[in-house]
Parts: sequence; structure tokens; C-alpha cells
Amino acid sequence: MFTDSTVFVIDDDGHVLHALRELIESVGLRVRAFASAREFLDQYDPSEPGCRLLGMSGLELQRKLIARKAQIPIIFITAYADVPMAVQAMQMGAVDFLEKPFRDQALLDCLYRALERDQAIRQAAARKAEIRKNFEQLTPMERQVACRLAEGKSNKAIALELKISQKTVDFHRANLLAKMQAESVPQLVRLIVLAELL
Repeated sequence: MFTDSTVFVIDDDGHVLHALRELIESVGLRVRAFASAREFLDQYDPSEPGCRLLGMSGLELQRKLIARKAQIPIIFITAYADVPMAVQAMQMGAVDFLEKPFRDQALLDCLYRALERDQAIRQAAARKAEIRKNFEQLTPMERQVACRLAEGKSNKAIALELKISQKTVDFHRANLLAKMQAESVPQLVRLIVLAELL
């Protein structure tokens, strides 16, 4: 299910890093281990699917990833309860916050949730890119008609505004719906909103 995904484990404690790597590999997941946030950032590739497992010192790394607009699911692990830090990590988008000692299964459950989130994020990004590519195939006039349809304007109103006949609007509308792979104007509007084209 997650054959293309990698769990990136970042911890400055070599024993913890080794134990986590063994646990994660034992369930067939691919792992890359890093002794520091700097080491991870130096090798970071946003196109590589997966999730990140960090100690609480990873808050600064989380901020740096957010600054890079990286939508990476992150799980934090800490040896002590620090509620304000946990809240901060979750507000910044962390998937979970585990306090040591934790059950192996609890960590694995968190990892699976994070990997599922990563897949959903990547699928949504791919869908958005596909819609944008289709939109780029529209002629300038088809784009104008599409944007006005998305604003809720009727064919008649669009014809008046663009100073073209209603039949021409109908023609462009049929073409743009086909190119955008939309079966109706409401579906076209959903696609335009999803891809943030307006």
C-alpha cells in the first residue's frame, strides 16, 4: 500500500534512531534515518512521498518545512509531556504527538495515518495540476467564458459583456467543458475552485 513511501526518522540519539528504524522496517516500510534536522534538510526532496518522525527538537525543522511550503505529515516523539509545544506542533499541522514510552503499535498506527495523509495530499496536488493543465489548453476567449460561468453569469449576460453572440458563447462553453473534462457548469465551477483558478 505504501511501497513508494519512505518514513524519514530524525533523532540525535543513535540508539533511538536504530530502534525506530528496526521497528518501522519490521512492518515492511522503507526508512531513511538522519541524526540531525540539518542532515535531513540537506537531502530533502519534496517529491519523495512519505512522512517525518521527529523528536520535539523538530519544531524548528517543522517551521523551516512550512516556510518551504512543504506539506509533509509529521509525527513528534518526546520523552516528556510539554503541552504547549504539543499544541504548537499540532496547530502547525503535525499528525500526532507521542510521549515516550509508547507502544510500538501506537507509533505504527500514527505512521499509517501520516502516510495516508501524504497520499491524499499528493493525489489532491496531482488533480489540481491536471485541472490547471486543462485550463491552460483553453483559448483566451474560452477562459473568459469559463471565468464568467464560474461567477454565475448566464450565457446571455456573458454574450453582452464580451460583445459576442449567445450562439458563440454556447460554442465556447461546449468546447471548454470538453477540454476541462466537465459534464456541466456546476462541475466546471467545482474544478475551477479546486484548482484555485479564480
